[in-house]
Amino acid sequence: MNSDESFDSLTYADQMHLAERELASFIGAVTELFGPEEARLSAGDWLDESELMDCPPRATSRDWRAVTVAASARLASRLTVARDRRALFGTSSVASTDTRVSPIPSSNCFSFKLLV
Repeated sequence: MNSDESFDSLTYADQMHLAERELASFIGAVTELFGPEEARLSAGDWLDESELMDCPPRATSRDWRAVTVAASARLASRLTVARDRRALFGTSSVASTDTRVSPIPSSNCFSFKLLV
């Protein structure tokens, strides 16, 4: 084995270690915040995004955080769709006990003008 092959193997091993750490951290956070089912789906998203990365598979450096950001965007999208579906179809299994009323913006409210 020449020194180039040795360097390539070491670099590849380093990248795999970084990828494993990034994925484990991401899945740990998703599990803690959203549960094991979302973590399972998010792990698949992370792996899919890592395959989509514009970088040769044995490149000397890859941006694993960008993969996590892309997988997080997929998670956010999935959670938003689920929330909207529950709101639309009333499929929430837990009755809301929140009795707060949202304020109605007035026509002279600055934030209302930003929405128009």
